[in-house]
Amino acid sequence: MRVRVVVAALGLVVCLLPAALAAQEDRTLADIRQDLTVLNVEMQKLKRELSTTGGPQVATGGSSLPDRVQAIEAELQRLTALTERLQFRIDSIVEDGTRRIGDLEFRLVELEGGDVSQLGETSTLGGVPPEEEAPAPVAEQTPEQAPATELAVGERADFEAAEAAFEAGNHAEAAAQFRAFNETYPGSPLAARADLMRGRALSGQGDTREAARAFLAAFQAAPQGEHAADALYELGAALGRLGQVDQACITLGEVGVRFAGSEAVAQADREMAALGCQ
Repeated sequence: MRVRVVVAALGLVVCLLPAALAAQEDRTLADIRQDLTVLNVEMQKLKRELSTTGGPQVATGGSSLPDRVQAIEAELQRLTALTERLQFRIDSIVEDGTRRIGDLEFRLVELEGGDVSQLGETSTLGGVPPEEEAPAPVAEQTPEQAPATELAVGERADFEAAEAAFEAGNHAEAAAQFRAFNETYPGSPLAARADLMRGRALSGQGDTREAARAFLAAFQAAPQGEHAADALYELGAALGRLGQVDQACITLGEVGVRFAGSEAVAQADREMAALGCQ
């Protein structure tokens, strides 16, 4: 619960920084209801996809058995391609809808004066399929082994290209490439590291606000991952540079609580001393 409170508080601080306050205040309950109506329309469209529109249109006739087999194979290929397109569309709507509902829940609680720190994780739009509720146990992999077996074609090359741009001091190019990496390979084993490096690249450009958002995304992507301690430290340091000293001290203090023994703990302690944290 303490971690959830901290993460929610950090998200609130980063998302409601001075540059974004005006846009948030313009949102009304009517706007939020309108967003919910849009989501409901999308769900109705999906439901219609599950309803038949007439009799079967599969043509399996033919003058001979080979002709019938060929016709069935062609129809199966067509239906498979159609199913894959619909699956991609449904997955995209579910992901976007879940994200929007989470944002709407946050705004409603905020507008009604509730405690946003008590918000839990948003339920997946449409629920979780039964086969996904209890995934089969998998063998534990080391951080070095997992990417080697799970990376898509070109994934490592794209990540290394972004790293090379960062090492060369091309921070703007590196930040753009790391963002493109996570957009191209959603759910990648390197996603948290990509957000962490994007935050560092943005810091190199002097864009501390966006860097803080990137560090928060890196921590949320893998709160127990190998880069979580660094992401949390970098987030705390960025909040300090933004003048959010209280939140920075809380965040930096969590580094030692959650990741005792990590090299980031010493960095967090030095940053807390510089900020005068109690």
